[in-house]
Amino acid sequence: MDKKLQTELEAAAFRTLIVHLRERKDVQNIDLMNLAGFCRNCLSKWYAAAAQEKGLVLDYEEAREKVYGMPYSEWKQKFQVDASPEQQKAFVEGQKDN
Repeated sequence: MDKKLQTELEAAAFRTLIVHLRERKDVQNIDLMNLAGFCRNCLSKWYAAAAQEKGLVLDYEEAREKVYGMPYSEWKQKFQVDASPEQQKAFVEGQKDN
């Protein structure tokens, strides 16, 4: 497999992940962090960093909108719920490993 095809496949997989996360609004970022060690905000930071590496101007909020499919403030208002004490505890415990 050549590098161009690999990049195209990786981009397609990333787009599919973004669509999946947009559809699974019931899955909170803290759930993702506790289970996988990354969340939508992490993807947004990685997206913005990749743009910066290519010399593009894309700030974090713009990257968040690419990942969330809407401004983060709107997503947060519509879909984010408060983390339970158990989720918060798991998050803190998980951060100790990083």
